[in-house]
Amino acid sequence: MSQRLLVFLAGLLLVSAVVSWVYYRRTVARTPVDLWALVPDDAVLVAATRDHPTLVRHLKETQLWENLATVRYFQQVEESVTLADSLAGPNKRNSLLNFLGTKTVLTSVHVTSPEQFDLLFLVPVSSVRQHRQVRTITEALAKDPRFRVTEREYHGQLLMRVEQRGTGAGLTYFNYRNTLVMSASTSLVEAVVRREEHPGQPSIAADFKDTDYLKLKDVDATVLVNYRQLPAFLGVFFRPELLPAFQQFSSLSRNGLLEMKLTGNRVLFNGFSNPETAARSLHQQLHGQPAARLRMADVLSLRTAALLHFGSSPAALRGAAPADTLAGGLVDSVAASLGTEAALCYLASPSARVPAARVALVHSPNPARTALLLGRLRRATSASPSFERVGAYQLHQAGAPGLAYRLLGPLFARSSAETNTPGSTALIGDYLALADDPAALRALLTDVAAGAVWSRSPTQVAFLQETAPLARLSIVLDTRNSWNVLLRALGESRRAGLLRNETLFQRFPQVALQFVPHDAAQPQQDGQYYTQLVLRHPPVGPAVARPQTQAGAGSALSFRAGLAPVGPVLAAPAANGAAGVLVQDRAGVLHFVTPDNTVAWSDSLGGMLLAPPMPLVRIPGRRPEHLMATARRVFLLDERGRTAPNFPFNLPDTVQAAQISSAPAADGLPARVLVADRYANLFLFDANGNAPAGWQPKRLDFPLAAAPVLLSVGGRQVVVTLLQNGYVYAFDGSGTALPGFPISVGARLNSPAFVESGPTLRRTRLTVASQHGELVTFTLDGDIVQRRRVTTWSRTSTFRVVPDQAGQRYVVVRDDGQGVLTVFDPNGRTLVSQRFVTSAEKPVQFFDFGAGRQVLVLTETGPGKAYLYDARGRLLGGAPFDSQAPTLQLAYEAGTNSYQLYRVVGNELKRLALKLEAGP
Repeated sequence: MSQRLLVFLAGLLLVSAVVSWVYYRRTVARTPVDLWALVPDDAVLVAATRDHPTLVRHLKETQLWENLATVRYFQQVEESVTLADSLAGPNKRNSLLNFLGTKTVLTSVHVTSPEQFDLLFLVPVSSVRQHRQVRTITEALAKDPRFRVTEREYHGQLLMRVEQRGTGAGLTYFNYRNTLVMSASTSLVEAVVRREEHPGQPSIAADFKDTDYLKLKDVDATVLVNYRQLPAFLGVFFRPELLPAFQQFSSLSRNGLLEMKLTGNRVLFNGFSNPETAARSLHQQLHGQPAARLRMADVLSLRTAALLHFGSSPAALRGAAPADTLAGGLVDSVAASLGTEAALCYLASPSARVPAARVALVHSPNPARTALLLGRLRRATSASPSFERVGAYQLHQAGAPGLAYRLLGPLFARSSAETNTPGSTALIGDYLALADDPAALRALLTDVAAGAVWSRSPTQVAFLQETAPLARLSIVLDTRNSWNVLLRALGESRRAGLLRNETLFQRFPQVALQFVPHDAAQPQQDGQYYTQLVLRHPPVGPAVARPQTQAGAGSALSFRAGLAPVGPVLAAPAANGAAGVLVQDRAGVLHFVTPDNTVAWSDSLGGMLLAPPMPLVRIPGRRPEHLMATARRVFLLDERGRTAPNFPFNLPDTVQAAQISSAPAADGLPARVLVADRYANLFLFDANGNAPAGWQPKRLDFPLAAAPVLLSVGGRQVVVTLLQNGYVYAFDGSGTALPGFPISVGARLNSPAFVESGPTLRRTRLTVASQHGELVTFTLDGDIVQRRRVTTWSRTSTFRVVPDQAGQRYVVVRDDGQGVLTVFDPNGRTLVSQRFVTSAEKPVQFFDFGAGRQVLVLTETGPGKAYLYDARGRLLGGAPFDSQAPTLQLAYEAGTNSYQLYRVVGNELKRLALKLEAGP
């Protein structure tokens, strides 16, 4: 072969390789993967999630997160996630939550053996960095002696297996076009490989290809339910003899797609299900029946564990069964007298060894006629004419064995424990009650006679109001009443798991699953079922969380007692950098709200706070505690709500506190608390409750312009008081005035002081704003070192200094007394000027997070509006925020470059995520 031909062939090979690579990158790799098409058809449940940080936050708000943490399966997952995060490196960007982010992830549940199910995960990998992250974790696991990493080829795909050497438990995964396919079951991963070899076959979600609930507001996940596989999944947990019942009830629909919303005290699934088309299915049996309202709340006992409610006539429930010839067709006559509402009620069992009592309830449009026919049936069958009276009701013998089954069909068939017991009947208002065990009906009548029924329970009524008003089939559970019923129904190997997870199971004691026909007015139409599953717990505790804002970027916590007009206060950040919030309700109870939007603890203070809680370091090097005061007492609580030693302080009966100040323990001095009453009397205490002789109390001659300032300078205690007449006093720890004091700023004061701490009295400087528009700076040796005019002043104007949240910088605020509020920097440059309608109080807050991230908050307390301006003077959001407290709180999160805004609106504490631009 000539050299020229060899070069030509080599070039041709290179060009074909480049063309193939470009084709793959441009065509194949960029073609989006339909994750639903990869899920094997035998999936029972498929959950699609997108915004995972919000999902985790909502799980914490509903307190499901902490309950899930106790489940052994999730504990194993958490351990694996923690290990993966540690192997990925200390960078928070490498955490699993950031890896998932807002990408669509599918999780499917499959039954892999008669007693086991497994999960399959489909996770897109969206960047080169994430590919590198996965490779880094795999390589680190391969080097770890505790794990074994192997690889093998299966149908042209490279499968990776990571397993623990001791237990053999592990994970199998492969990368399919930038999508990680993972499962603990190798057979599931192999099923995906085989499925992707036939891309033309329809996906498991083909019936819902045009539906994407994740695009809707406040939707946390989408769940696909394969009802045809549901009995096999339930068979993993329950006894085999229950499988026919599961198959019968699940045959109402073949599949359904539901949206999931986590909202405070409930989890809501709603969507649509396609009816089952197979012969002899429950849908075919109930087809054409109208949707019915649950009207039997007056006859349902509060001990009800489970309720199966049908909006169907007895003829539809009996199906194609032949006519009952007992007693000359009287059974058919009784059935014809009944209406289109029936239910099977299971009552709570005292022990898992005792079968649950069962009572059938069916509506009777004409109770007198039904009673007459039942009497004829008893006489025709030679049943005893006597009856037992329970309250105002009469309990009769049924007159026919298995009367509930004869009247209402196989769905109401007696259990094996009731085959040798005589049946009984009773009329309760417009409802006929039937039980194969007289003791069960007697228990129901006793509760109805005592008024222990759903219609008289506010909790149960509130639950029914959240369910669909009309339904063809409703399954209602009370998990607290059904505990022993479930234990009895579970297989032996599953009971221990239920006992371990009792807290999770009973987190939502009220459960309702409902199927509503496509058009209740035209039941003959064979359309989809509107399907709703509600998991709810009655509101407990002082507040209930719920989502807020159209974009779902915030949350709200609604307090039943309302919130006091004291602004929220950010607590000291926890180890993870997140800060909680302190608020007080109108009952005088202080609440600590965690970053997960739940109330961690509450403490009744016995009165309203004078001012928002403030941090105080009682022991050097320890976390700050929360200092606060009511009119009569001073409290100091740590982050867990525990009271500090020697607290609370009880003020004298003649004292009504008006202001409070504090100084942390420093320079060998203990932490101190200073309380001022409305007559300018000062009371000074240390953290042990000791009061120096000169402060019992310290009496001033003129009202205070602002709360006193407590300082520690060179091992000395200093108290600086600013009076409204323009005089400034500074006292030492014994109450003696420091040399050079008092001093006068030359005009009235209505301003706090901005403090620049120093090691000596001369190098400690304080700045105030006088009524003449001057910034006056003085030292603690009594010298005024600087005066400079900020702007013009008038007889009605007032000035005040507003430090930032860290006390590092300040702004000057002028209120001209005629509705105009202007904010200046210390050099007199106008930052913001705003005209207000009312003459109500207008507090100003200044937040400075560095690097030009500055926010000014102007609050008009009359209409309850807060105006937020950035460093360029732009109104954030384009409109004011509702805020009915004098102050609000703003926290900066460097990891996400976002801000959390906390404010009080009515009885709600609202949190909103904001994106702010840095200033010039």
